[in-house]
Amino acid sequence: MNQSDLPSPINFHRMQDAREWESKAMERPFRQDMFEKSAQCIESSGVKHALELGSGPGFLADYLLSRRSELTLTLLDFSRSMHELAAIRLQPHRQRVRFLNRDFKDANWTDGLGEFKCILTMQAVHELRHKRHAVKFHRAVRELLQAGGIYLVCDHYCGEGGMENDQLYMTVTEHVSSLEGAGFSARVLLKKGSLVLIEARK
Repeated sequence: MNQSDLPSPINFHRMQDAREWESKAMERPFRQDMFEKSAQCIESSGVKHALELGSGPGFLADYLLSRRSELTLTLLDFSRSMHELAAIRLQPHRQRVRFLNRDFKDANWTDGLGEFKCILTMQAVHELRHKRHAVKFHRAVRELLQAGGIYLVCDHYCGEGGMENDQLYMTVTEHVSSLEGAGFSARVLLKKGSLVLIEARK
């Protein structure tokens, strides 16, 4: 089996590419369902501050901040172009947002981040560019999560109704197994379109 990382067709560092991705990202209506379910989990858990990994142009952040006036977010992304787009979108909430520029591929990307009661990621796990990196990534995230904290992972899945590339994307079972392999307890909250949302707890 070829274990090489798959190159991304998008250069997220280029503003033109980032804008193109932004223009098409919300064409999938089921993303909104994932946002809503994530918001419900955050509200029921009493979370006041959360970390979003791979925050992109700020769609999820805008949804959450617009619905919970007490919530603050740390937004982490490797693309400064995406942060620029997010800063525009989140201008009404600028006092409740902190931007961090870090790359998951860097060994020390978690250094100095502290701990969080809630960590979210939306369509970022597959940007590791091969599913074999998932367990290591989730282990790193686990070190950032407070005891009893919640980790909400939303990404595409491979299989019927989902994506075809079984090296880049995981089946739903593989998603859950990768989280359990990192030391989490995990359960599927919602599966819709080509996306699955999983709740993991430390």
